[in-house]
Amino acid sequence: MCRHLACLGPEEPLGRVLVEPPHSLLRQSWAPRRQRHGTVNADGFGVGWYTAEDPVPARYRRAGPIWADLSFADLARVVRSGAVLAAVRDATLAGADAEAAAAPFAAGRWLFSHNGAVAGWPESAAPLVSALPPVDLLSLQARTDSAFVWALVLHRLRCGDEPDQALGETVRRLADAAPASRLNLLLTDGTTIAATAWGDSLWYRTEPGRSTVVASEPYDDDPLWQEVPDRTVLTASRVGVLLAPLEDPAAVTPKEPCR
Repeated sequence: MCRHLACLGPEEPLGRVLVEPPHSLLRQSWAPRRQRHGTVNADGFGVGWYTAEDPVPARYRRAGPIWADLSFADLARVVRSGAVLAAVRDATLAGADAEAAAAPFAAGRWLFSHNGAVAGWPESAAPLVSALPPVDLLSLQARTDSAFVWALVLHRLRCGDEPDQALGETVRRLADAAPASRLNLLLTDGTTIAATAWGDSLWYRTEPGRSTVVASEPYDDDPLWQEVPDRTVLTASRVGVLLAPLEDPAAVTPKEPCR
């Protein structure tokens, strides 16, 4: 279900990371190498990027496959950035949300993506509805599991959680409510990256002091790529990467929801 990528590094054309590598995100939309669920990611795509002049990222999202969008090909050739989050989508369920359902989701300086699925959606998520203020539910960008996951993460960020805490607590709550869920989450503010590996593949590649990439799968065969163990939360910057285990939800007392 889906492939996504976040990159921090020197400013360069978007296509340098998203299009040119031999197993780029573009190619992963029809020929992923390590995707465990689904085969083709043609139900939408999106890219968000940051510039030095503005901390709020720009986004380009569409409902169709990335390979069919000639406007994206032009954009990827000329737009430059040193901080990017992009995703190609394989929908969990059919729906009419179009590009609103395509990652990255955004709020303020944040960009977010979910690779996976909430098992039993939407019934399984009903116990978590009370964790959100009504205005957050009414503001969902799409009627999808990923949009709901993003609402849970964003609420924790607004309550003061650090990015890794917001992702970890959200994953634990969702895994407790829907144990068969796959919850690989990816979050950036253009300076740092936070991610979780929970039920699907996650990799990273870092050149300390220069660049860091976190992705569902490697976009080339560089030996610098390292796989993230399942049930792990990752935090990264241009300096390097830190990994920490994500405890089983049954062994952890959940934090009280903030209001």
